[in-house]
Amino acid sequence: MRLLIVEDEVKLADTLARGLEAEGYRASHVGTGAAALDLAARETFDFVLLDLMLPDMSGFDVAETLRERGIEVPVIMVTALDEVKDRVAGLRAGADDYIVKPFAFEELLARIEAVLRRAQPSEATGGSPLAAATGPVSFGTITIDHVRKQATVDGKPFTLTAKELDLLTLLVLSPGKVFSRHEILRSVWTMDDDPLTNIVEVYISRLRRKLSGCGAQIENVRGFGYRIAEAA
Repeated sequence: MRLLIVEDEVKLADTLARGLEAEGYRASHVGTGAAALDLAARETFDFVLLDLMLPDMSGFDVAETLRERGIEVPVIMVTALDEVKDRVAGLRAGADDYIVKPFAFEELLARIEAVLRRAQPSEATGGSPLAAATGPVSFGTITIDHVRKQATVDGKPFTLTAKELDLLTLLVLSPGKVFSRHEILRSVWTMDDDPLTNIVEVYISRLRRKLSGCGAQIENVRGFGYRIAEAA
C-alpha cells in the first residue's frame, strides 16, 4: 500500500512515515499543496494523509482540486482545528475522514483501515442496482451514461467524480424511491453499514450543491433515507 503524507512539519511527517512503514505501508512525503497535487497526478497512491495548514495553500483546496481532477484517492485530513465547521468544510472539500491533532497512532491506523475498506472495489456488481445501468438514464434535464461514466445537463457536460456519478445514477434509476443509508453504502461503496463513516452524508451534500439549478434535488426523508425529486 502506497501512501502520500502531505505535511510541512518535517518531524511529524517523519514520525508518521516511520510508524506507517513499520505497519507495512510505503510512504512518500511532500511539504506543500502544490507538490502534493503534482505527485498525485503523476503517481498512484492508495490514500493521502493531508494536513490542513500548509504553507502555500489550504488542505481544503488540495482535497477539492484532487476531486475536481477526478483523482478519487481516499483522503484523511490531519489538523489541529477541532471546530465542527472545520470538520464539515474538510469533508465537503472531498476528504473521506478527519483526525484532530494530537491523536493516538492506533486511532490513525484504525481510520486508515476503515477508509481503505470503504475504497475497495466490489468483486462483482451483479447484486447492485447499478448493474442495471446498461444504457443512458435520465431525470429531467439530467442524462447519465453510467457505462461511459458521463453525465450531461441540457446536453452540456456535467462534471462529477466517479462516486458522485455512481450515487446520482443510483437515485436516477429509481426516481421517487427512498434509498436508506445502508442501501447507498452497499450499492455505491460496496460496504456494510459503518457507524464511524459519514461518507454518504458528505457525498449527498456535494451532489446537492452541484445539482443546484439543474431542476432536480435530493430530498432527505427523515428516518428513512434519500430520494431524487424535481426541484421545487
